[in-house]
Amino acid sequence: MNESPNKNLVATEGIMKGLHTGMGIAAKAMVVCFVVFTILNVEFANSIYSAIRGWIEATLSWYYILVAIVIFLVCIYLMCSKYGSIRLGDDNSKPEFSNFSWFAMLFSAGVGIGILFFGVAEPVFYFDNSGGFGYPNNPHADAAGVTELDQQRAVFAMRTTYFHWGFHGWAIYVLIGLCLAYFGFRKKLPLTLRSALYPIIGDKIYGPIGHAVDLLAVFGTVFGVATSLGLGVNQMATGLNVLFGVDPGLGTQIILIVVISIVATFSAVSGVGNGIRIISEWNIWLSVVLLAFFLFWGPTQWLMGFFVTSLGDYLWNVLPMGFWTAGTEENIDWQGGWTIFYWGWWISWAPFVGMFIARISRGRTIREFMVGVLFVPTTIAFFWLCMFGGNAIYMELYAEGGVGTAGIIDIVMSWNLPGALYGAIGNLTTISALNWAMSALATLLLATWFITSSDSGTLVITTMLSMGDDNPPQRFRIVWGLGEGFVAAVLLMAGGLGALQTASIAAALPISVIMIFMAWGLVKSLSEDPSAVSSTPMAEPETS
Repeated sequence: MNESPNKNLVATEGIMKGLHTGMGIAAKAMVVCFVVFTILNVEFANSIYSAIRGWIEATLSWYYILVAIVIFLVCIYLMCSKYGSIRLGDDNSKPEFSNFSWFAMLFSAGVGIGILFFGVAEPVFYFDNSGGFGYPNNPHADAAGVTELDQQRAVFAMRTTYFHWGFHGWAIYVLIGLCLAYFGFRKKLPLTLRSALYPIIGDKIYGPIGHAVDLLAVFGTVFGVATSLGLGVNQMATGLNVLFGVDPGLGTQIILIVVISIVATFSAVSGVGNGIRIISEWNIWLSVVLLAFFLFWGPTQWLMGFFVTSLGDYLWNVLPMGFWTAGTEENIDWQGGWTIFYWGWWISWAPFVGMFIARISRGRTIREFMVGVLFVPTTIAFFWLCMFGGNAIYMELYAEGGVGTAGIIDIVMSWNLPGALYGAIGNLTTISALNWAMSALATLLLATWFITSSDSGTLVITTMLSMGDDNPPQRFRIVWGLGEGFVAAVLLMAGGLGALQTASIAAALPISVIMIFMAWGLVKSLSEDPSAVSSTPMAEPETS
């Protein structure tokens, strides 16, 4: 592949200087139209989005499952292939960030806020056996005859949690990130989603097809960040209520959105090497403190044994779980509400997270990239989920009033997911000052994880709209950074956040089709890369 011609069409003067004029206008119009359509009649919009999502879950579950499997297997193949030594950049390029900074930013952008929000609630949900939502809490455990609230069901609960936060999901991020880094840094194409289609459609990536692909990525990023921010401030408001008795209502949540958006915008303006990197590193250190609290104030020996057992159980069952498709109506409902929801959410976030991962991975080899992105964050996430979820499960297993009476299950089954984290912290120790300090730390981390998600999203959006400029104009970072917060606040006040979250998941369908073509284009291009072929053929044996 030759270096692409300069057809970026980025404005060189005027109010849109530094951006692709058509893309910039279209992106803003798209956001405004969806927000206005949703808030004018939230119930009607939600019914449409829910109908689309429901059709996808009922009709195309097999397709989402197949996409996740294929992408995972493609990643394993590329990691172990001769292409692993190819560098994401020029042959003599070096990584821009240290391994610690790199891992910190990977984790922050990828799953940081998610596992803090769901770290207690999700394992406890799968551990419960009440079926309070009209379908089994854990059909994998039920199919194996493990229906009692005991240690074995606890292992099944962690296996299912790891499955949704593990290799299949991260492989989706890996593929997008690898495509963008390879075509952007090695093939010198724009650092945008469209470039991965160059081996298939050539210069047409600079036309309407390319614009549509990048606008779809912008859609997923804007509404993914906005809905997560809007829904996440609910948990932060719950934390402030626990700490200071603050009313966790709408007013508090709007104030939180404003503060987080302003800080995140300043971080995005300062760039990857400054604000985003520094906040991500602090997130890791603060998370270590909270994680240590759960580990050492909890049943340490039991937790470590539980981690080894549950991790081994996941690794043994990860492939058959990945191929499982539900057969009964109840199991179909569960799989649609959990596994398919998760695959859709991973896919809808993939352009955003993949772009950010690519941006911070220049100079690394493909094998280094894939091992680092696929295994390091997942291992950290597994340990985190086990410490948080394991503690809550232990509380329920050994509650003074009998199994299942510790109160955490009740919190989760009442769908008070924000309260599950604080409920677990409150049960870990009777030292009120320590409980207060750890609750405060958890609330702070919720804010800082959201800041890293928001500032990363802002950088990704402006990079795509500037046709791959990894240092896009600062004024546009301010516009889009504050715009994400504005969208979240408006939708929160109108009650339309859930509707847009559903719409974002539905957007995963076309993105998944693009990902299949991206994988094809990547393998095709790698097969033609001279760096993947040995330059010194084997010497022929001498003949006497």
